[in-house]
Amino acid sequence: MTAVDLEVRDRAETEAARVFAWRFHELSNAGYELDDALALATAPDVDLHLAVDLLRRGCPVSAALRILL
Repeated sequence: MTAVDLEVRDRAETEAARVFAWRFHELSNAGYELDDALALATAPDVDLHLAVDLLRRGCPVSAALRILL
C-alpha cells in the first residue's frame, strides 16, 4: 500500500467515524436508549430523519425499532 492509499483510507475512516458519531448523537437526543441508538447508527440502511421523526410524532421506541430494523 502506498502512502497515498493509506491517506485516502485514513480520511475515509475518519469521515465514517464522524458520520457515526453524528448519527449516534442525533438518535440519542431524539430519545433512543444508548443500545438502540448504537444499533440504528451502525445500520447504513436506516434513515436517520425517519428514525427521529417517528419518535417526534409519538411512536413508541419499540415500534420505531421494528419499523426501522
